[in-house]
Amino acid sequence: MKIQFENRTVIVTGAAHGFGRAIAAAFVAEGAQVHACDVNAEGLAETVRLCGASCQGITLDVGDRDAVQAVVAGIEAAGHSIDILVNNAGGVRGQVGRPIEDISAADWQTIFDANLTGAFYMTQAVVPAMKRQKSGRVVNISSGAGRTISLTGIQAYASAKAGQIGLTRQLAHELGAWNITVNCIAPGFILSNPTTELQWAAMGAEGQQRLLNNIALHRLGTPADIANAVMFFASDQAGWITGEVLGVDGGK
Repeated sequence: MKIQFENRTVIVTGAAHGFGRAIAAAFVAEGAQVHACDVNAEGLAETVRLCGASCQGITLDVGDRDAVQAVVAGIEAAGHSIDILVNNAGGVRGQVGRPIEDISAADWQTIFDANLTGAFYMTQAVVPAMKRQKSGRVVNISSGAGRTISLTGIQAYASAKAGQIGLTRQLAHELGAWNITVNCIAPGFILSNPTTELQWAAMGAEGQQRLLNNIALHRLGTPADIANAVMFFASDQAGWITGEVLGVDGGK
């Protein structure tokens, strides 16, 4: 099965490192024009350098609706019809697990804005053009935390990632009549950014081995494993798949 994306325009959020960088690179390698978005301008510049001329970097906070609308309008005004959106932006925004009574309104909202509200705003912005062309692919990157619990213990993160799964299913039914598919990937624990590297180190040798023992394949995955799943959902071969959540976690 050959998956290619020549003459396709893709937006990837959270593209400054980890999953997002791997996803952007995978689309570029198969012929797509990629618009890589992130709040981290320095990391984004490195992604563009690694991906080459077919990748444009755009500094963007996906939790800012006006900024999202402006970026998408700009891409469309330049003559690019958006075919694929990958909502990968998110993370824990520098927070650590704490008791529920210690969580401020701002702490809660910050994580929701990055993970769930941002996915909603981005999808809201690209859908009108997808409806006009009667085709489109939206792929949301949730987490195993959205299906079970978060290893971080961060309540907002687990809740927002579960919300992404609900949003995926709802939008799949709303948008299906326009041949727009909406699917979701729930990654397992992968060393993909400074946050996950710190988590891994904090587990210690015993905790690391316990985590590996709970994975059927007894090893960690890589960002490329997530990119491969995104490529499938975005491809023509997945044209009759929508509203699905795919666990890419080595087996639980």
